[in-house]
Amino acid sequence: MAFRVFAAALALLALTVWGSPVRAVQPDEVLSDPGLEKRARDISLDLRCLVCQNQSIDDSDAPLARDLRVLVRERLTQGDSDEQVLDFVVDRYGEFVLLNPRFAPHTYLLWLGTPLILLIAIAVLIGVCRRSALAADPEPVKALTPAEKRKLKKLLD
Repeated sequence: MAFRVFAAALALLALTVWGSPVRAVQPDEVLSDPGLEKRARDISLDLRCLVCQNQSIDDSDAPLARDLRVLVRERLTQGDSDEQVLDFVVDRYGEFVLLNPRFAPHTYLLWLGTPLILLIAIAVLIGVCRRSALAADPEPVKALTPAEKRKLKKLLD
């Protein structure tokens, strides 16, 4: 009984530790204004770590991610809006730095390509199903005319 309680407590502790998101933001980076810090965190979650490439700068321990987090906080304390901070970072590092690319003419294929391919695949699948259904339904057999019946009887005799 004691072992089960210990195992359950250990499992709960493991879920608490490993289930919570880990942030790489260092205490010296945190802004004193909670509103600005929340904005900085929101912006950081939208920016890609250029070293890790599959993490936001908020989650990355890379030195470049730290520099970007500090840059975001500096821009916010200077009075920039969230959009101005994102524009500044994109101008400096390119659109690759955005984890969610903007919906713009040069990204239409990125955003619309998958749904378009899915629609084409559905249309092709419907066409194939219709064709196979038509092929499976043969024309109804007509009754033989009296002349055809005589010819058939002659051939069978």
